Amino acid sequence: MKVRNHVQVIGNLGADPIIKEFKNGKKMARFTVASDELHLIKKIGKEEKELVKVTTWFNVTAWGKNAEIAQEKLYKGDEVIISGSLVTTSFTDRSGNTRKISEVMAESILCRNYRIEIERHKNEQSNQRA
Repeated sequence: MKVRNHVQVIGNLGADPIIKEFKNGKKMARFTVASDELHLIKKIGKEEKELVKVTTWFNVTAWGKNAEIAQEKLYKGDEVIISGSLVTTSFTDRSGNTRKISEVMAESILCRNYRIEIERHKNEQSNQRA
């Protein structure tokens, strides 16, 4: 694990992961994670402060086993903890302008998949009744 370039994002998936499988069989998953923070903001000209929710969106890429986990277990809205490194790449757009994109390269994915837990709970209840 990289010591100097390490990020951890906690949030919810904005959409189902997009999976790409290459000719060599290796998989890549791309998805976005929304992370909310509450900020205490002072109103202009007033003594009062109000809580404002600020959402930051992160682009995430996962390879290999992490891509397979994303494909099998992650769905829009799921809460995840992504650990990895921040990678910035440059490219030239169609107009000739240089653009930069930053993304989290996932080294580990922890998910709290509520759908699985709900199904497990339903199965446990039906087994108890039987």
